[in-house]
Amino acid sequence: MLIAKFPLTPFQQNTRIVACERTRQAICIDPGAASDELAGYVRDNGLDLQAITLTHGHLDHVGGTSALAEAFPDAEVILHKDDEELYYSLPRQPLLMGIPQGQLAALGFAYDRPPTLSRIWQHGEVYEVGDLRFSIRHCPGHTRGHVIFAEVERKQVFVGDCLFEGSIGRTDLPGGDYDQLIDSITTQILTLDDQTIVHSGHGAETTVGCERESNPFLTGVYKLTRGRYM
Repeated sequence: MLIAKFPLTPFQQNTRIVACERTRQAICIDPGAASDELAGYVRDNGLDLQAITLTHGHLDHVGGTSALAEAFPDAEVILHKDDEELYYSLPRQPLLMGIPQGQLAALGFAYDRPPTLSRIWQHGEVYEVGDLRFSIRHCPGHTRGHVIFAEVERKQVFVGDCLFEGSIGRTDLPGGDYDQLIDSITTQILTLDDQTIVHSGHGAETTVGCERESNPFLTGVYKLTRGRYM
């Protein structure tokens, strides 16, 4: 498995290219912004981009979808149905976050409507990329339609904004739910092998075992209620 990470956007979102070494089939997970480096990596390494795979619909995870789909028009664009409305509202998302209209272009947040989805994720489906087999798991809580991609055999999981090193995703945005997120993490991520490497949407990689033992939101040290640590 080849994994290349590209921190993009002012939020330093981790866009990734993941590929099968044997077949050169590849996916892009969460293209946060238009990036010549990202498209160049695919071409320079002889990869066949079969899909743009989205964990959820927030702007820093889908903002580069249009540019990448234009560069690789044969690539599918796939998202869970419960985040379709969020995805198609991309041009309005910065305004809902309080970013002034006059600053959108300067900050890289002036978006057109994103490309039409090719299809939607189904919880429990197995998505194949060459020899790689990703278990698609619905993990709502950060958004209603958040999913993760678990390559169980190779002990790698791509969790978007569900789980971070020592932290968890925000639940104070529309569609967020703290209890639901904790349940998603417990039932869909912590059930993986402790040696599984966790690739988060922001920050460094970690492991399932490390987060099980030391993440304060999962050990009960912190509880988030109404947007505050309690």
